[in-house]
Amino acid sequence: MTDVADKRAHRYDAELVRAAEDVARARCRGDNHTMAAAARARDGRIITALNAYHFTGGPCAELVLIGTAAAQGAYELDTVVAVGDRDRGIVPPCGRCRQVLLDYFPAIGVIVGEGERVRTVAIADLLPETYVWADHQLEAG
Repeated sequence: MTDVADKRAHRYDAELVRAAEDVARARCRGDNHTMAAAARARDGRIITALNAYHFTGGPCAELVLIGTAAAQGAYELDTVVAVGDRDRGIVPPCGRCRQVLLDYFPAIGVIVGEGERVRTVAIADLLPETYVWADHQLEAG
């Protein structure tokens, strides 16, 4: 476990989970919007978003959240959580979202688990043997 994960183990931002649940209950409708995500920005703000399902793949709630946060001037996110509609609870990020979260925010915490096992883990812990995109880019010059 990384130092970040050690500090966050078995602790989580309950307000952030509630924000995602509130958005899911209020805004998820039909098959197009079935997941909500919330993130705590470094400045303390909570940013929320919904997925935009489409048969071609559509972005997950976590990916929409990254763009929404940037549009609001929040470029550093500390913690993220996603929840399903119809009170499905916390849903861990898919593989694509794990990779994107790692690339954009390598120190971000992700709230995962259910019941007594809800906790915050470091994104790197969700991607063992991580591939860091920036490490594989040719340096400009």
